[in-house]
Amino acid sequence: MPQSLQEVKEAKFGSLRIRPFIAVLAGIGSLVALDAGFVAAENLRKLSGAQIRAKFAGKQLTDEVHWREVYERDGTLRSYSMGSKKLGKWAVQVDDLCIDLPESDGGCFEVKASGMHVVMTPKGLGLPVDGSLQAISDPK
Repeated sequence: MPQSLQEVKEAKFGSLRIRPFIAVLAGIGSLVALDAGFVAAENLRKLSGAQIRAKFAGKQLTDEVHWREVYERDGTLRSYSMGSKKLGKWAVQVDDLCIDLPESDGGCFEVKASGMHVVMTPKGLGLPVDGSLQAISDPK
């Protein structure tokens, strides 16, 4: 019995020694992930009007799960979100992307990009839109 009690004590104290080490590793992992997010954010560059037009025309912006917006070359905008479709228009005004959709879904956005990753920040109220530009999945 004393030998099995000793084994229990060793197992208990052994796990106590490992826990702080695991906590430190988890903390370091969190910091690395957080730092990676900041690095990605630092790579975003504000686009000019000409860059917005060149980047968006004939492409779709999507989160690849819930929504996508199709930016046709003629200024038509098709918005698909959670099974709902809306038709509208898009245009570049100075250095902003402006969209006009029914039911007050629209407005002008400052556009920042890194490769095909795009963040659109509304000029008024609202949250930024974060997505990926891709080839249109249902071309006309």
